[in-house]
Amino acid sequence: MTHVTTQRALLDAVHEAARVAGDVAMRHYRTSLAIESKSDGSPVTIADREAEAAVREWITRRFPEDGIEGEELGVLRPDAQRRWVIDPIDGTKTFVRGVPLWGTLVAIVEGMDVLAGAAFFPAVDEMVVAARGEGMWWNDARCCVSRIDRLERATILTTDERFRDDDAKRSAWRRLTDRALVSRTWGDCYGYLLVATGRAEVMVDGSMRAWDAAALAPIIEEAGGVFTDWTGARTAFGGNAIATNAALAVETRGLLLRS
Repeated sequence: MTHVTTQRALLDAVHEAARVAGDVAMRHYRTSLAIESKSDGSPVTIADREAEAAVREWITRRFPEDGIEGEELGVLRPDAQRRWVIDPIDGTKTFVRGVPLWGTLVAIVEGMDVLAGAAFFPAVDEMVVAARGEGMWWNDARCCVSRIDRLERATILTTDERFRDDDAKRSAWRRLTDRALVSRTWGDCYGYLLVATGRAEVMVDGSMRAWDAAALAPIIEEAGGVFTDWTGARTAFGGNAIATNAALAVETRGLLLRS
């Protein structure tokens, strides 16, 4: 098989790919791991590299014409029309501390359009997957964002509320927390899982790379939510992210984007 064209087939493919990587990562979870630091100071382990290597091999065997962009192992076939974007362990800091709120992210992208995305959370046995026009599926059942329409009743989330080196985003987050019922740092991709499945209303991150965000955009949108960057643009490639349910999309962005 060299090229899948139907959205349903893309949904099935990205679902399987995320499980391949997540299963490999899970073999290393809560084991003794050597932790290295990358050039940006973030941690990496053999679990990250082996999980990414496994899914890259899976993709190459089935879709040899597609490109691959992974956090740990770089870019393969950069001129391909379609590419797979991979984060083998989103939340490595969480992973190495034995906390189960980490996930494996896989997206299929053409240009700047994310066609399908999957987020697999092996330690808690949850999978969310979506493809454009096919809806969002949570452990094989259709699911959607919450209908809560008042911030005073909302749960809002972020990965790190300090928003290092960004005073404007830190102030914006504080404006939001002053209005919300609950604010938590159930961060990295786990926060987006909670929004997509109706267990939280808002998730924000001040800094994200393509492999952090690509899979999450269709998941949030196909669940009926809104995914933008901090300028309000509908993109997974803006370098940051705001994900909300539909009912709080305008109010939340009004508070966060206010100068």
